Amino acid sequence: MPKDQEKIHHSGTGRMARMRMWPMSLSESGESTGAVSLKALFDGVFKPAVRQTSVQDVARWCCRGGWPANLGLDDEFALEIPDEYIGSVLDVSIPKLGKNSEIALSLLKALGTNISQAPTYSTLADDMSYGDDDRRPDAKTVKSYIEMLQDLYLLFDLDGWEPPLRSKRRVRTKPKRYFVDPSLPAAVLGASPHMLLRDTQTLGGLFEVLCLRDLNVYLSALPGAGNRLSYYRDEKGLEVDVIIEMSDGRWGAIEIKLSDLKANDDNAAKLLAFRDKICGNPCAQVREPEFMMFLVGRGSHAYRRDDGILVVPIATLGA
Repeated sequence: MPKDQEKIHHSGTGRMARMRMWPMSLSESGESTGAVSLKALFDGVFKPAVRQTSVQDVARWCCRGGWPANLGLDDEFALEIPDEYIGSVLDVSIPKLGKNSEIALSLLKALGTNISQAPTYSTLADDMSYGDDDRRPDAKTVKSYIEMLQDLYLLFDLDGWEPPLRSKRRVRTKPKRYFVDPSLPAAVLGASPHMLLRDTQTLGGLFEVLCLRDLNVYLSALPGAGNRLSYYRDEKGLEVDVIIEMSDGRWGAIEIKLSDLKANDDNAAKLLAFRDKICGNPCAQVREPEFMMFLVGRGSHAYRRDDGILVVPIATLGA
């Protein structure tokens, strides 16, 4: 699109479509075989696949990110690119928008600390102040800087999901805020692959960002203008990391786990309980999910459990 949109005499409505661009998925960078097709899953087709993936691989992918400039580069050089990207945004893009780079950096760090969560403006303001009330921004400032980072395509929101289209819970559930690529919060936090292997909680959060990035890429390749990703959380604490909802009403549920060891019976029971709650009310008329899945980092096989839940390593997933 032209940079100076004030000079545009026609909006392009009906003639042009706007497409959201994302960093590369693992399939595009050659790290995923793409043997398990997201489109095929919605068509009721699943084929088992094999691809050995370690936690070390996941840490490396999270820190390298999906930047085209990384292709073919050794880690020594590829790991510098996210830092340079953040630096360029802080030094060039943010001052051009009339914003303060120090405030933006403190917000990026606060978002990195609360990665894959739904923090309030108050929580972010507290984390940005580092315990100094004089440095604590107000909610209006935090909101404006978040909107700026979204306009710069560094962040995106994952909204809450409730099956009925007119459910008030759809608009009352706080959005989760994600970076568009896991290498960005890794760079802001100063994390390296080696460090993340000692902090698997942070690595798990970064892996969730990686999965959301790839799912957004793969979903954008499927037909349907109303396709979307969201998450589920009810008043009793039952959660599902990702709901994929197609414009024709088909949907699937995904739990993201760093290791396939977490694709166990206890976690499967939570997914099954979620399905029974959502689909068990005949008045709601919610169709059964096309699939339920554990999307994992460490793993070797994509397979179907006896209860029907899929276990799919991210390195086997594709469009």
